[in-house]
Formats: sequence, C-alpha cells, structure tokens
Amino acid sequence: MGKATGFLEYDRENATAVAPKERIKNYNEFHTPLTQEKQRIQAARCMNCGVPFCQAGMDIMGMTSGCPLHNLVPEWNDLLYTGNLEQAYHRLKKTNNFPEFTSRVCPALCEAACTCGNWEDPVTCKANEHGIIEYAYEQGYAKANPPKVRTGKRIAVIGSGPAGLAAADQLNKRGHSVTVYEREDRIGGLLMYGIPNMKLEKWVIDRKVDIMKEEGVEFITGANVGKDIKAAKLLKEYDRVILACGAKNPRDIKATGRDAKGIYFAVDFLKATTKSLLDSELKDGKYISAKGKKVVIIGGGDTGNDCVGTAIRHGAVSVTQLEMMPKAPDQRAENNPWPEWPKVCKTDYGQEEAIAQFGHDPRIYQTTVKEFLKDKNGNLSGLVTVQLESKKDEKTGRMQMAEVAGSEKRIDCDMVLIAAGFLGTEDYVAKAFGVKLNERTNVATSAGSYKTNVENVYAAGDTRRGQSLVVWAIREGREVAREVEESLMGYSLLVTQ
Repeated sequence: MGKATGFLEYDRENATAVAPKERIKNYNEFHTPLTQEKQRIQAARCMNCGVPFCQAGMDIMGMTSGCPLHNLVPEWNDLLYTGNLEQAYHRLKKTNNFPEFTSRVCPALCEAACTCGNWEDPVTCKANEHGIIEYAYEQGYAKANPPKVRTGKRIAVIGSGPAGLAAADQLNKRGHSVTVYEREDRIGGLLMYGIPNMKLEKWVIDRKVDIMKEEGVEFITGANVGKDIKAAKLLKEYDRVILACGAKNPRDIKATGRDAKGIYFAVDFLKATTKSLLDSELKDGKYISAKGKKVVIIGGGDTGNDCVGTAIRHGAVSVTQLEMMPKAPDQRAENNPWPEWPKVCKTDYGQEEAIAQFGHDPRIYQTTVKEFLKDKNGNLSGLVTVQLESKKDEKTGRMQMAEVAGSEKRIDCDMVLIAAGFLGTEDYVAKAFGVKLNERTNVATSAGSYKTNVENVYAAGDTRRGQSLVVWAIREGREVAREVEESLMGYSLLVTQ
C-alpha cells in the first residue's frame, strides 16, 4: 500500500499546532491540517507490510494493539496516495461510522501498532483519516443517504454518545426506525460535554447529527429515561431497547476534609465550561471558574489533561496534577516491545500549555491526597499529600501503591478537580429496566453477547464495558446493532468489522 519505497523517501510530517501561549486564548481546535498534496505524501509512507498490525485491534498483554474498529488503514492510505479520495472515504466508512470524531479524539492505536513505527516514525494514519473525511464533506460524498425501505421495526436507544449514535446509525441504514433519547440538552454524550471544545469543536458533532436526522433517526433531548420517562413505556412502544448511557459514576477521593468548598468532579467542571461556552461564549457565568485559582487536579489520563488545559484557559494562577503511578519511561522498555501499546510518558496538549505558561510540567508522580484542608469558613485552603511506593501485599501477593511514612507535604490550593476515573453506570437506569449489574457495576450481558437479563433489552459501550475509548464505543454500537437486527429479522447484513 502507498508507495513501495515511500517510508524510505519521506519523513513524517504532522499538522502544525498553534503555539501553546497563543491557543490558550480561546477554546478552538488548534491544529492546521496539511495540504492535500502533503497528506498524499504522508500516505505514501504506508509500507505495504506483510501483516498490518494497524488494523488488528487485538489484545496483547492486556492492552489493545491496533484499531478496535479494524479500519482498513493500508487500503485507504493507498487510495489517498493515488488520489482516489472518494473511494478512500467509502473504504473508511465501511468500518467507522464517525471518522470525523475519531480523527480528532482517538489516541491513534493504529499508529502505535504501525510496522513503520517499529523502526522510525509511524505513518500519520489519524491525520490521513481526518484529511479523507473532511474532503468527503467538502465534496458532498458524506451527504445524507436515507434508506429507501422501512421495516416497521422500532428501536429505542438510551444515550447519544458514540455507542448509541453508532447503533442508531447502523440500524437506521437497514430501514429500522430508531429513536435516540438523551437526557442532556444537546446530542453527543461525552463527545459533547466530556471532551473540551479545543479537542472536538461541537459543530463537528452537530454536522453529523443533522445528517442522521435527514436519514430518519429521531432524537429527543431533555429525556431522562428512568426518571422522567418510564422504562415500561419504552418496552411497550419499541421492539428493542439499547442502553448506551455511558459510565458516568465518578470515582471519589475519600480523605479527611472532603466536604470542603471548592472540590469538584472533573466531569462536572468540563461539562459546565462547554455548556456555558456554547450557550453564551462563557458570558452567562454558569460554569465552575478556575480564574485566579490555585488548581490541583487529582488524576492523570485524558480527563486530567483536559482539566489542565481548561483551567489554564479560565485563567488559573497555578495548576498542579497529581498522579498515583510512577512516571512512565520516555522510550519503550525492553519488556514492552512493539506491537504492544507503548507504555511511555506522554506529554499532552494540556501539559504542554502548563509548561509554556508556568515554566514546568504540572505533574507530580507517585502522590495522592491524604487530607483536604479548610479555612474557618469551610473553604478549601490546601492539601496534605503523601508519596506512594510500590509494595507487595502480604495477603494477596499483588503489588500495590502504599504510603511512604513521613513523606507528607502541604500544597496551597483553593480548587480541586477530581479526575480519578469512573466506577460504572449510574444505577437508576439499570434499576428502571431491571437489568443486572456485574461486579464492576456495569450492565451485565450474556457471554459474547449484548443481551441483558431482561428480554428485548441490550447494552453497549461504556454502560457495558466501563470507561473506555471512543473507538471501542463505536465498535460496540456496531456490534449491538447487528445482534439486535438478528433478533428482529432472523439475520443481519450489517458489517461489524
């Protein structure tokens, strides 16, 4: 695929990013895509390897290697290189309902598994995907294509994140009538309110949702199923129900002084900012402001990084990020060979901005909170942190992070954002439908299936698997759609990979 000697002739070239101190002045996406000709050269680097690990999506040592959607990466790289962008778009859409989302927010598992990357820089698969889908919109290839025949079957999808949208898109294309229920005021789930605007501008979501509406998908916002809308009503009115409600139960930090004023969950902080930004360009003041605050973020990962970038844009006077785990190595370790997911230190956009703004990396590793400190009015005034080290638990034999005696330190702060991950689905929806939860508090399904214990009720995405990536949510949405169609029709022509 691509040019046979392209990986030898051309160096990797990335889209240009706006300088950190400039981009923190707004909430816009900050990468300038390559020209079509330059993107074509990047596609030429796809090296026609014997085994394209980029599209494998397989589990190696407990981590995913390659794309879980099994995107036909070498094929659309070749089509991009030869200038056949319309066919490249159709190849891309065979496996991915939403390349406009994944080409912006996916961590590019395809690139981490790229054979070229085992020797030098990997192919710019994610940027190539972005070039293909945006060209398709410009040329009208991505326009609405409603089904010509309707089956009369009705499906309700609860939740409009990537899993729910993928399931709705797939089933609608087969002629089934799909209604998506979303409790928020806008469609998109965590794509809309969990991912900041600078990573995914919300017009990108609206553009795709408008096409889905033209194709016949019905969307109902402000519909809190399990509270405002009875589960029994949906089970009576629809042939099948798909639960794709996400995993929004935030993990808390149970430490002395947790009731101090000024401590927020990251998901609430990010959602409030995006909603106020969309409603009023932040003029309504209806968001949790970090302006003038000394902010501490508890937790790493994408959510913690997003909080760093957002707090800086608010005008925080300092930002510190606490991570429980040790700093990962800068290069692959010998026990983490390709094509495993590289367990290396990643400095993301938020940390880059913190370094530019404050002169140092905001992250403090192997550290957690022991106590939240309050002033006489109950306001947060600081933290007591403690250093952690890896020790073997004598009872279980497992390695765990334990406190280092005498390592306590005080950090002055007046805002804390908890970005410690999520524990599972919010149980009120599960209770409303009577579906069982597993030991991880996710909706339980049959082995190798998306069926719950309740007849005609299915679950997919983070609701079923726990907090995960957008690509996994899309894959689950595609797979549950196929299973639902098989249950309705006795067969399915939907392609899942």
